[in-house]
Formats: sequence, structure tokens, C-alpha cells
Amino acid sequence: MFGVTQASTNELALSNCLIVSPQDFTSGEYVIADGQFVFTARSVESMPPGMVGASGAQREWAGWSLNQQVGIGRWDPLSGGSRLVLTALDVEIGFNSRNRISDQVYDQEVLSKWFITCYHDQILAPGQRMIMDYKSILFKVIVRSVQVMDMAGGEKGAPEMSSSQPSTRGLLSQQTHINFFKMQDSPIKLKASAKRPAANAIIQPNFKFEDMGIGGLDSEFSSIFRRAFASRIFPPALVEKLGINHVKGILLYGPPGTGKTLMARQIGKMLNAREPKIVNGPEILNKYVGQSEENVRNLFADAEKEYKAKGEESDLHIIIFDELDAICKQRGSRSESTGVGDSVVNQLLSKMDGVDQLNNILIIGMTNRIDMIDEALLRPGRLEVHLEISLPDESGRKQILMIHTNKMRANKVMATDVDVEELAAMTKNFSGAEIEGLVKSASSFAFNRHIKVGTTAGVSSDIDKLQVNRQDFINALGEVQPAFGVNEEELETLLRNGIVNYSPHIEAILDEGKLFIEQVKTSERTPLVSVLLYGPTGSGKSALAAQIAKSSDFPFMKLLSPESMVGYNESAKVQAITKVFSDSYKSPLNIVLIDNIERLLEWVPIGPRFSNAVLQALLVLLRRQPPKGRRLLILATTTERSLLHQMNALDYFDAQIGVPNVADQAELEKILIKYGPFGDGDLARVRAVIAKIADVTHSQQVGVGIKKILTAIETAKQSSDFDDRFVELMARAIADSVY
Repeated sequence: MFGVTQASTNELALSNCLIVSPQDFTSGEYVIADGQFVFTARSVESMPPGMVGASGAQREWAGWSLNQQVGIGRWDPLSGGSRLVLTALDVEIGFNSRNRISDQVYDQEVLSKWFITCYHDQILAPGQRMIMDYKSILFKVIVRSVQVMDMAGGEKGAPEMSSSQPSTRGLLSQQTHINFFKMQDSPIKLKASAKRPAANAIIQPNFKFEDMGIGGLDSEFSSIFRRAFASRIFPPALVEKLGINHVKGILLYGPPGTGKTLMARQIGKMLNAREPKIVNGPEILNKYVGQSEENVRNLFADAEKEYKAKGEESDLHIIIFDELDAICKQRGSRSESTGVGDSVVNQLLSKMDGVDQLNNILIIGMTNRIDMIDEALLRPGRLEVHLEISLPDESGRKQILMIHTNKMRANKVMATDVDVEELAAMTKNFSGAEIEGLVKSASSFAFNRHIKVGTTAGVSSDIDKLQVNRQDFINALGEVQPAFGVNEEELETLLRNGIVNYSPHIEAILDEGKLFIEQVKTSERTPLVSVLLYGPTGSGKSALAAQIAKSSDFPFMKLLSPESMVGYNESAKVQAITKVFSDSYKSPLNIVLIDNIERLLEWVPIGPRFSNAVLQALLVLLRRQPPKGRRLLILATTTERSLLHQMNALDYFDAQIGVPNVADQAELEKILIKYGPFGDGDLARVRAVIAKIADVTHSQQVGVGIKKILTAIETAKQSSDFDDRFVELMARAIADSVY
């Protein structure tokens, strides 16, 4: 073990060598401290044996204090049979003195040559810190990432490997390419180069996507990077040759809870820029005249001041607007007389793309309602990059679950029976926020097992054995429901009695429904398919439509029914219907089930009367093609097909399927065997009941809807004499169907 002391002279401290006694090590040897920090040794007679001299920068990197005991041994650069040489190095540079201000512009090429001269043949690794003396001015240098090549395999070596891990280290050679980046908040000025990236580069040199804690948004991040940041990482001189300006605005939109705000926050961390200004839309508005516009101007004041002083050398200023639709609604759409909302939009437009436009700002806006944003804000030069943050797919949900259960797994409090892939498959339509809620709910079930019996405050003694297991997540799935997607309860209501295959027609309808599902899934020419199921009242149209929808296993299924719109006026109905269709365009595969379409239209035969506004909205939406990559199947039911024919609505459906009543005694027999109070050997009794019905009605035909028959069966079960009561009810139903 060696004691740590200061380097004896400034010259030794600036050498980035570990100062040792000649009795311990010789100059030029490589030594490793604490098993991870590699230095070049420099022996000095004045250093006592058993002591090492380290500069302040070296002690800061290794986390040492003076007089601390550390383990130091010799290190072989060929250990493990490899010889790693640095091919490229990303370093941050700034003045060592915080108070130093200089107008001198430093050439990166000259700095690179001097850096290699100072530290040639030394081993460098990410995170390493050093103080470099250049023309009697001290600079602080931090290695952010390295690119290494194994030269042990020959002259060409192995493929290059880039890393920001401290364990990845390599030898600095004359051929090492060094990229300098300006330290944040440092006043140093570096000369722009046509070969090297910008010194005040937007992306931090050691940035990794895995550190962002966001799952399921890989493609979205790639799109943002390409559109908004790619031009900022290239050398400024090259960008100037292209004659283009950087992207100034990004708009993130999508359903609530999908990670828009989180993504915007993490983009700020990803960028090597000033601390982002995060503004909630309503905070801008003020009741005093002119104050709202002043609030907008204040957001840009710092960026304007720095851009006037430094020009293109200015740091990037990020302004994040949450709930952008609160302040940037379409101009002229507000009902207030003050005109404050329009003035705020005008002020924001002038600051982003006015006469004195800035090139050092990035505006990130977020909204759930892109349709409400003023169109002038969405054109190129303003919020020109529009990115939809939609619900995560199964792979994305797995990433999000891994993030939210990371500590559970690391601390071994998640049971081994929990399968993250299984949970990802079971959490269809969950947003990122809802998955986080699911993990919290599962934890609460685990906590509940360790509460003392008879109390809600005491904790049991075996709390150290707490584990979140699979059953906890299953319980949580019953408690946390996704706000977007399939409404299981509505579909189950339509399928309460199941599907009765009493006729080949029923199986044929279900098979045809499967064909339409496959068509929507696979066809490139028909991403939109609309189907009308028509038939008499009670024939089972709604149940069949619900069964077709449920069998599709599409991520989005919504039911539009008259029951859910009782009391709505025409305008409210149109808005509700439009919202369901708008939501259906956000998922890759969607089904909208329109039940009892004539009731939605408020049609009655007396008059006749119907809602033309609702009819026109439905007709438009039935033909409206979903966006690229989205597919939609529309299933509608009606008992008034002739009415839709008179309204010219039938032409808006791609297919029509008739749903018949129960036709004859053979079909009625199948229903009675399945739902009647008969045993396996009571076929003779069933046929006797049917024969009585034929005697009473003087007909072999039935012609009654399945719904009425099931109701009659349940009613007759309440009687002491099922057979006679059922015969009476069916005879009445058959007679009613005739008239």
C-alpha cells in the first residue's frame, strides 16, 4: 500500500505522471492504482519510498484524499494478449481558472499537436482529468470518450471500438485524432474547423441512449436526431458551405402518458447546452395588458444577448413548452375580447422566425391536440419537426418494464417467476405512465402481504423477505386499466350470452368477419374496410360484431353506441364520434364498432326525423382514409337497412352481411339443448316441446330473433312448468313476428 501526497513541483503535477520513488518503480513504467486507474510512473529521488505524488486533477479523477492508502502495482500494456491504441479521443477543454476571460481564439489543430506532445505514450481512459500548460495558460482537460484499436493482431489491427466506459483505455500515439469540445459555461473560444466537429457541439461526447431511462422510443429518437441535431454535430464550416440553418423547433404530440414531457426533459440532458427553460403553457398568460407578450420575450432574452456577443459560437438555448395548445390556439378561434391569445402567438412567431432571427435556440413544444395549434407555428423555420409519440409496441413495453423494474431486479426483490416478456404481451395499449402505475400497484400488493394481521400500520417481522412476484403483477393488471385501446367491459356486455352456433349462417358470418380482419391486417390497397351487419331486431347482430372484433386481437377497439350518448345534443355527438375515429388513427390496427346506427342518427318513423349533422359526420368518417401505417376496420349494425338505402348511406360500406332470425325447428332444437333445463338424455322432451309449439302456431317455421328466444328460456325457467310456459312464450313471440 502507498500513501498519497502532493506532486512536489508544478512541472511534475502538469506531466500527468504519478510521482514515485526510484526504489519502488522506474520512470516510464505503467502502474495501475486501485485496480482501475492506469498512470505513467515518473521516479523522483525526493519522493520517499512507499509514497506516491498525485496532482489535484489526478486525485479528483481517482477520488483520493491526501495521506490515503492506495494499492499500486505494475501494469502491462500487453495484458490479455492485446495492445489497445487510441485512434480517436473526445476531450472537453476549458480554462482552469473560472475567472479567466480571453478573446483569443485557439486553433484545434495546434492544440491537438501540443496535447500529443505533452502526453505522448501515456495511457488515457474516459473520465481522466489533467491540467495542461499551453503558452503559460493552464487548461483543464477531461477525457470524455475514446476510440481504440487492438494492434496486437498485426499492422492493421482489429476493428475500432468506441466507448465511454472508464475500463476502456488505450495508448496515445502520434496518429491519434483528437476532437476538442468546449466545457459548458467556459468562456474559451475554439476556432471552427471544416474537418473537426464544432467545439461547442450539441451532443455530449459521452452520451448514451441507455442512460436516458426512456423505453420504446428508439425510432422517435432517431428521427429527432436526424432532423434536429445532425447538422449541429458536423463542423460549422461544412454546414456553412451547405447554406442551411439549424432546425429551431420540435413538436411532440400524442396521447397522454406516452412520454412526451419525459422525452423533452431527457433531450435537455442529452445536449451539451444551457439548462433548458421549462414552461407550462398557462404560465405565460397574464391578466395585465402586454404582460403575456413580455413573458414570451423574456424567455428569449438570454439567447439574444449571447448571440449578439458570440454569434455562431453561442451555446444552444433550449425552451420547452408543455401544454403548448393552451397558448398557441388557432388565431381568431378564441371568444375573448382581449386578443391576448393571438398576441402571444404573434410574439412567439416573431421571436422564432422574425427579422432578427436567432440560430442558437431550440424550441420543444408538447401537446395532446396538434389540431388546435396555429398553423403558422407548424411550418418550416418554426416548429418544423413534428413527431408523434404514440403508444409503445410490445418491444417498447418490454423496455419500459425493464426500466421501471431495474432496481427491483438489481436488489433481488423481484421474484424469479416474473417474466418481463410475458408482462409486455399482457399490457397491450398501456402507455409508459400506465406501466409505471402497474409496477407501483404490484408493489402495493407485495407490501400488503407483510402487514400485520388486524392492523394497517404495523409491519410483519419478515419484511426482509419481501418479493414482488408474478401474482402481484396479475393482480395489478386487474386494477390498472389502460385509458386508450380496448374497452373489454363494453364488448363483454354485448357478448353476455356468448355466440350460439345454431345455424350454418352464424359460422359463415364469423368466417367472413375473419376474412375482413385479415384483409385489414395484410392488404396494402385497403387499409380501411367498412362492413354493415343488418337484420331484424334481436337477431344477434351486435353480439356477432363484438365477437368478430374480439377475435381480431387488435390493440384498439372502441364501441360507439346510442347508450353512451344519451342526453348528447347534435354537436356533442359529432364531437364524441369524431374523437373515437381520431383515436383510432393513433394505433397500427384499429376497430370501431358502431352499434344500432339508426338510433345514433335519432331516426323515428313518425315524421320522419333524423340528425343530418350526425349522418354527415358518419358518412365522412366512413370514407376517411387512416394515416400511412395505420389500418381501420369499421363494423356497423342496423335493423333499418332500407332507411340507410334511402339516405344513400349503403354505398359508404364496402360489404354488407345479413343476420337472420332463428328460421326453423332444427335451429330452435340446438338452442334448447344448449340453454334449456334439459339433461343429456332429454332429446325426446326437447322435441316434444318443439312439437307443441308447432301445434299451437300451425307452422314449422320459427322466425324469431335469438335474443327473444334466450329471454323466453330464462323466463320459463322461473316457472314450475318450464315446458308449457316456454310453449306459451314462443307462440306469442312467433305471432308477434308475423304482424
